[in-house]
Amino acid sequence: MTVGRRPLRECVALASLLLLAGCAVGPDFARPKPPEADRYTNQPLPASTVPADGQAQHFSPEAAIAADWWRLFGSSQINALADEAMANNPSLQAAQATLRQSQETLRAGYGIFYPQLDASAGAGRQKFSGASFGQGDTSRIFNLFTLGATVSYALDVFGGERRAVEALSAQVDFQRYATVGTYLTLSGNIVNTAIARAAYAAQIDATEQLIGLQREQVKITQAQVTAGTAAYAGLLAVQSQLASTEATLPPLRQRFDQTDHLLAALTGHTPADRALPLVALQDLTLPADLPVSVPSELVRQRPDVLASEAQLHNASANIGVATAAMFPRFTLSGSFGQTSNTSNTLLDSSSSVWNLGANVTAPLFHGGTLWHQRKAALEAYQAALANYRQSVLAGFQQVADTLRALEHDAESVAAQARALEAAADALRLTQANYRAGLASYLQVLTADAQYHQASIAYLQARAQRLQDTTALFLALGGGWWNAEQEILGAR
Repeated sequence: MTVGRRPLRECVALASLLLLAGCAVGPDFARPKPPEADRYTNQPLPASTVPADGQAQHFSPEAAIAADWWRLFGSSQINALADEAMANNPSLQAAQATLRQSQETLRAGYGIFYPQLDASAGAGRQKFSGASFGQGDTSRIFNLFTLGATVSYALDVFGGERRAVEALSAQVDFQRYATVGTYLTLSGNIVNTAIARAAYAAQIDATEQLIGLQREQVKITQAQVTAGTAAYAGLLAVQSQLASTEATLPPLRQRFDQTDHLLAALTGHTPADRALPLVALQDLTLPADLPVSVPSELVRQRPDVLASEAQLHNASANIGVATAAMFPRFTLSGSFGQTSNTSNTLLDSSSSVWNLGANVTAPLFHGGTLWHQRKAALEAYQAALANYRQSVLAGFQQVADTLRALEHDAESVAAQARALEAAADALRLTQANYRAGLASYLQVLTADAQYHQASIAYLQARAQRLQDTTALFLALGGGWWNAEQEILGAR
């Protein structure tokens, strides 16, 4: 009976080993479910904004997001800047190279699933002493030639290596979405900076006209003071107003220069090497139909959320790696070679040597290191899960903020347009009264200055509306999935 049970026990042990080889310890990763929210704000989203500048923006859940969404602004200059930035921006190139690096690291990791085969050859001259073997004080000098090959194969019984490769795959996903995030940030910076540059140029022009009018006001008031028809305090008031307006011009010019320098850097040039075309604010088209993805799709579109999901996947796989480290490791190995004292007989059959073997290494006592490493991996997963939830919340907040901003931007532009129209009517009326002799030229200049001030506020509101439209495209993911290969720089 004893002889009969031994083969049975061996067969059961072998079957158990094969069954274990088909599984991997640690949790199998499952994508977190998207939030159950059916809208982004606590109030239903209106179908469109209020009309402003004769145009309302319509929110359309069915509208697709194009990867080159910036073309909706109808500016050939912005299109050219974006194309140039995608081709030359160093940050995007670095992200693409890092992605390729992570892909090669993953391919290298797959090598653990194949036998490791190595060849060796050697030739040496040795002196042998028989005293070490109790053979007396004898010694011998001889040559030794060796030629051989070794093969080893690690049995991934508990799936530790599979989990390690799974972690590498998650790192590739993380870097993929980090690259997409770099692309979206770059495209958003190009469009926003071009809009800001156009707005600064328009504000500088309006401010310079306003300063010209105020200087003329100062001259007239000074003449009236000299003639004794106006108080000196009035002169001081208009001089103070002129100085205040002049003080706003250098910061505007500085911000305009900064947008110049930023656009040059984003397109891969130094500021001295790049002369940029000026984008006129009035030439920009406001996109009328705005896509609004349903909330359940947002977590599959935003690269920051997807990158957090990849980090969560990596943390999950690391639990399996830490768990497998607590179990035995199994390795099969073998070698075959030729060894001889002379090169002439190295390939003779009598010179062949070989060995086959199996090795098991089981952790018995490591002072609690392996246990606490697994606990650390579990806590790292909880941290990654919390970070993922936070990225989802931040994404929903950004979309909600942008949707509300677009509603308020339309209201602001409409109000500023009414203010500008009222200032224009007041200026026309004052000019008519001046021609009829019912108003002074100083009153005309005052009305003109008020008109230019209203014009500057209107320009700022228009620029903000354009920039918040840009923010909505970015908040929804920017349509990167429609041009993934081009964005990632795949080879």
